[in-house]
Amino acid sequence: MDIVFHPRFMDHRQYAGHPERAERLSVVLGSLARSELDPPMHEPKPVDEDLLLKVHHKDHLRDLENTGEGYYDPDTYMTGDTLAIARLAAGAGSLAVDVATENSAAFALVRPPGHHAGTMFGGGFCYLNNVAVAAERALESSKRVAIIDLDVHHGNGTADIFRSREDVLYISTHQYGIFPGTGHIKEVGTGVGEGYTINVPLPAGTGDKTFMYGMDRLILPILEKYDPSFVLVSIGVDAHYADQLANMGLTSEGYMALVQRLHDFARGGSRGIAYFLEGGYDLGALSEVVGNIIAIDEERSVPMRLNEGYDNGVGRRIVDQAVGIHSIMWDI
Repeated sequence: MDIVFHPRFMDHRQYAGHPERAERLSVVLGSLARSELDPPMHEPKPVDEDLLLKVHHKDHLRDLENTGEGYYDPDTYMTGDTLAIARLAAGAGSLAVDVATENSAAFALVRPPGHHAGTMFGGGFCYLNNVAVAAERALESSKRVAIIDLDVHHGNGTADIFRSREDVLYISTHQYGIFPGTGHIKEVGTGVGEGYTINVPLPAGTGDKTFMYGMDRLILPILEKYDPSFVLVSIGVDAHYADQLANMGLTSEGYMALVQRLHDFARGGSRGIAYFLEGGYDLGALSEVVGNIIAIDEERSVPMRLNEGYDNGVGRRIVDQAVGIHSIMWDI
């Protein structure tokens, strides 16, 4: 799998002690080197302005330009370099689609993340929406694009951008009741986009078995019905049991089982697939999961040691509830 990466992603800085730090990328690159994996690297350019304006309103861009150095919100800081690096990360979204179109799969190893940035807002460590830019790029040659968001937090920005559209299917699994407080199971999109937003807000303690049940019972059946030309995966490793910013129970092996299902779906249908780093703040979990995603088509792999997760089982009823809500439109 090819990597889209720029050294400037390492220069992005939040305030001191912030969990979204440069080491998140360096541990992944280190794990690849230790495992003697040397995937092709591609350096993005700043996102094309016309493409960016398909995702964000010009007033949001102006707001970011005028913020200067300081707090954008209580958890999201800006320096003089932030917007330039964010434009590179959004450019990586576009380039990842181009790379994946040619080579079947790509991983955008980026900072800052993007799925909390909406049409008119940023926040939650995000400024511009990288995966949304990728979706718009993919739609230049595809009729339908699917975004699967496996972050522990709901991608409220991505949902905001595509909630009233049918050419982008958005599916999110996330922990119920935490930031940003959106992603209710009954939020299904609006207008012609009704039914093309699927939210699975899972309770704390949900782990491998329930996530896999949701993948096999809900996500993959809807993907089969929707039949996208391109699959984009917002991958946040913060639903891992080792991550301290949330309370979920996925293991490294559990993450890889989910990703393997999506990867097989895309490759089996000759679809392009691209992955985008969102959250995930335990460095060990990040290096294991992201390293193995990048190596998914290789004979070698990154060792996985963080597999002592848990599953309280109560999330299964949420999956069943979501199936009930969406079964009328999707015949699942």
